[in-house]
Amino acid sequence: MIAYLDASALVKRYVAEPGTRETARILARADVSGTCIISRAEVGAALAKAVRRGVLTERAGRACRRALGADWPDLARLPITEPLAVRAEGLAWQYGLRGYDAVHLAAALIWQELLGAEVTLVSFDRALADAARLAGLRTAPGDVDSEN
Repeated sequence: MIAYLDASALVKRYVAEPGTRETARILARADVSGTCIISRAEVGAALAKAVRRGVLTERAGRACRRALGADWPDLARLPITEPLAVRAEGLAWQYGLRGYDAVHLAAALIWQELLGAEVTLVSFDRALADAARLAGLRTAPGDVDSEN
């Protein structure tokens, strides 16, 4: 399986919260996993927010940030390009998505087209997952879990 992780899924590698086990299971099955480079900022911001809200201690938050940095080179990282941004704009209109969600959907679709192989979008954002299915992507959790 080729797994594209949005920030809502990627953060679950570092913070124990609902969906953490599902994400670990999906990643264990993935031959390759990737994300758009904006996820670095999104996950970093989520970790900082978890520290501010007391979900993580400062020390734990810094450890999660270091773990993200250590894992980052192992992810396929899709760049933001003008064609990707244009496609994201269209997807935002078509599916009523927020900006970064549209960027993630565009990146996953472009990656699938470039690879010529099925990509599964891993997201815990319902609107993004619904749009991904309508756009022709498999999603997880959901489509992948229903096969077990």
